[in-house]
Amino acid sequence: MDLPRAVGWAKGHRNVLVVAAIIFVFAGADLLINRPKGEGIQWFSAPLLGAGFGLLALIFWPTAKPGPMPRGDTLAHRLIRWATWRGRLVPLLPLLGLAIVVGDLAFNALLSAVPALLTHDLVALLFGAALLVYPFVPARYGRERDFVLLFVGVLALILVLPLLLVRLLLGDLRTSVDLYSAYALAPQTSALLSLLGVRNSIVFLPPETAPGIAFTTAGGLDVIVFITSACSGIYSFAIFASAFAAYVLTEQRTLTRRVFAFFALGILLAYAANILRMAVIVLIGYGFDTPQTGVQGMLVAHSNAGWIIFLAWVGLFWLLLFRFLPREEGTPQIGEATQTPQRGVFCGICGVVLTVAIPATRCPCGKFYHVECLAAEESCPNCHAPPSPHPATDRSAS
Repeated sequence: MDLPRAVGWAKGHRNVLVVAAIIFVFAGADLLINRPKGEGIQWFSAPLLGAGFGLLALIFWPTAKPGPMPRGDTLAHRLIRWATWRGRLVPLLPLLGLAIVVGDLAFNALLSAVPALLTHDLVALLFGAALLVYPFVPARYGRERDFVLLFVGVLALILVLPLLLVRLLLGDLRTSVDLYSAYALAPQTSALLSLLGVRNSIVFLPPETAPGIAFTTAGGLDVIVFITSACSGIYSFAIFASAFAAYVLTEQRTLTRRVFAFFALGILLAYAANILRMAVIVLIGYGFDTPQTGVQGMLVAHSNAGWIIFLAWVGLFWLLLFRFLPREEGTPQIGEATQTPQRGVFCGICGVVLTVAIPATRCPCGKFYHVECLAAEESCPNCHAPPSPHPATDRSAS
């Protein structure tokens, strides 16, 4: 596939690819920031980052014609309009973004026990940056603009806001997400290990604030696995939930029961996958230690199982989502009932692949076009026939 066709295909599936690109970029960045144990493992960050930024480049690569505007009456559009008082507050979003950026930097410099920029700070800074640039993004990229803002916004709601509230309630600025590990991860992992026949206990050893799971390996070695914030899985969980929420809001015009049920199931299974990840790490240490290697296998698994299971789980869930989550009734389809295009047909004007999301029509000469593109051209570029006032539709192409 040449570059114009690749760009046209990417633009036709841009919302799906934006999700994939963000997941790849975050996974690659996580491997760079939290370097895993095991020689050469960190080099996986390069292809992940390359794939993520490559997809983004295809999505935003210019085409000869601008192509049709996506429908804007989505849940995301209505939510943002409501939150900004019907759009009146949109010009003030850069000021709010600047205040968030300055506030986070000032907190780290003056009040934080750890002045370095940690994951929560990066999320807050990303949210501030999204607010800064939101009003300046062209309307043609409205869905991408809404998706990014909602993605980092939900990420901040999950990771940053609860931590701030807990710190205020406890009066302790040193409180971290170790609190999540202590109450929502360690007890559940311990219970699962007990069901699997591994005797264990939850411990807190000063000065550690993170919970630890203590057990004795099959070879008789006493081990404690501490669940720190970096390996708690909360960041992977938050990325998944934020991406899914932003995708649904920018794709759907109504929140159906099926969509809500799919979301609840995804969150529940993501949480279960995180508990399973910790149990797998302990099981590897329990069963595969030797006098020569000790718990080296567990250390490698501890460092790498998180991002591997996260990518595998997210990939599987999104495949199921795109397969079984139906489009809303009344979504325009492509082509004519008697002559339908096959998958991979591109608009003859803008070069973007035809999908069920945007109305398209077929000219009597056999060429397919987006309805909006043909109306803008005022005639078929191939036979110069005027556009039909009533484009036919069909449900067989996607």
